[in-house]
Amino acid sequence: MHAAVQTFSILTTVVFTVLAVVAIAQWIRRRDTAAGWLALTFVSIGLLVTVGRLAPAHPHGFWPVLVERIEIELLVLFPYLLYRFATAFDPPSRRLQRIVLTFTAVLTVWTFALPHVPEKGESWSPVFAAYVVVFVMHWALLSVLVSVRLWRAGQGRPSVAANRMRMLAFAAAGLTVALIATAGIRSTDSVGALLIQVVATLSGIAFLLGLAPPGVVRAYWRAPAQRRLQSATRELMTLATTREEVGRRVIPAIVAIVGARAAVIQDDGGRTVAAHGTPPAGEEPMRVDAPGASLLVWSSPYAPYFGDDELRLVSTLAAFVGIALDRVRLFEQERTSRLALEHANEVMTNFVALAAHELRTPVTAINGFVQTLNHLGDRLSPEQQVEVRAALEQQTARLALLVEQLLDLSRLDAAAIEVRRQKVEVRSQLEETVRSAAQAYDAEVVFDIQPDEAVYDPAIVDRIVTNLVTNAFRYGLPPVRVSVGRVASSLQIEVEDSGPGVAPELEETLFERFTRAGVARGRVTGTGLGLAIARAYARAHDGELRYERGQHGARFVLDLPDR
Repeated sequence: MHAAVQTFSILTTVVFTVLAVVAIAQWIRRRDTAAGWLALTFVSIGLLVTVGRLAPAHPHGFWPVLVERIEIELLVLFPYLLYRFATAFDPPSRRLQRIVLTFTAVLTVWTFALPHVPEKGESWSPVFAAYVVVFVMHWALLSVLVSVRLWRAGQGRPSVAANRMRMLAFAAAGLTVALIATAGIRSTDSVGALLIQVVATLSGIAFLLGLAPPGVVRAYWRAPAQRRLQSATRELMTLATTREEVGRRVIPAIVAIVGARAAVIQDDGGRTVAAHGTPPAGEEPMRVDAPGASLLVWSSPYAPYFGDDELRLVSTLAAFVGIALDRVRLFEQERTSRLALEHANEVMTNFVALAAHELRTPVTAINGFVQTLNHLGDRLSPEQQVEVRAALEQQTARLALLVEQLLDLSRLDAAAIEVRRQKVEVRSQLEETVRSAAQAYDAEVVFDIQPDEAVYDPAIVDRIVTNLVTNAFRYGLPPVRVSVGRVASSLQIEVEDSGPGVAPELEETLFERFTRAGVARGRVTGTGLGLAIARAYARAHDGELRYERGQHGARFVLDLPDR
């Protein structure tokens, strides 16, 4: 039995010495507050188990007694230092901090003020008995606080971090049990003494697993997170084809891997691709940058210390997110180019079809008149020749207008119209446009123009208003009212005639190509392209052209952004 006790005693000494070395190495590497407190914790227990083996069993004299009191003080400090480590991540109230510090300070003073520490078999004085009670209370309360705090903090955390925190919680509780049980042991060679040494050794091993678990243990604990990473990576590389889909597929894995309360994925331009949860106010996130993407993670305060494995997984995932976003960007560029080519092909096809269909009538008419003049001109009377020439001129003008409108449509369909906004004197520009369009009907136009200046492309507005005024006199009746005002954030230009208006059955198709006002179809000619072109120009200017039933006739309203 004695040999077994000694073996576990030596093993405990080795384990806690290794713990002290590992804790110091971590502090040198990390240089943060939590690592500092943990280094002090295990240095204190390491000194205790090593110096304690070298100290005399029956100290006499000043220095041996001082060494004995220092050993006891190291026992006093151990739970306090461990408590400070556990509260470095999530500080408790100031009141609790003051109580714990005062309790520890009083016990420290009491340790060095003790007149005598009884040896084994020696009776205890009331003062020493009271000291032991306070000592055990101090150790037990702080160890319970540490164990509960670390165990609760591990709930909901990723596998590696949770297991590390639980190992520390188990170790703190186990060491407390061993210490309390020591008070009831009368013989160092008993089964109870052996069990205490075993518990102390297991506690030290648990501390080591929580502080620096070996690679094999980490791999075992990390398996669930590794599976999430592999699943997320597979989906990123095979299924995600849009920015939104990249975020939707990867952000649950990020949240699960690091136990995040909130997470944000950004592309290389700083634009948010996906978000999860609500970031805590005033709390800075952990930022993981990779080529093409950045991950912002709001995790628990324990994550930077315990979650270094998970953070490495997230860094790997960030790299894959960057690759996936880059692939999506290339896919979108290819898709945009393909759609542009398809659109260009559609525009060309439509233009050819329109040209072939609409040009046939005037070209056939012109060809007929030319053939008549060429072959039968000498048989025609002067009056007939004049009539044929007039008809030829009319069809030629119609053909020229149709060609110009078809070219306008092709440019608008191909988004090849350049909008050049500039500051314009509204009244002078519109009056000139309307007079040019109205010609002989100039006196029958009524103007109501409120703003003096506005910002728009005068060439585009000229094309639209000319079309509306021409239609007003062609399909409607004078007088024609042209009014301009500002409504909300828009410049509004209205052209209203005094005619019969648009037939109700044509209102929905009014802006479609080759649609003409049904009430006037029998008495006027036109291509049916004017309103389609006017609306296309309005939309190219980020505006809109719409039809409203006016008080007297047809009213067309042009809305343009007022900027």
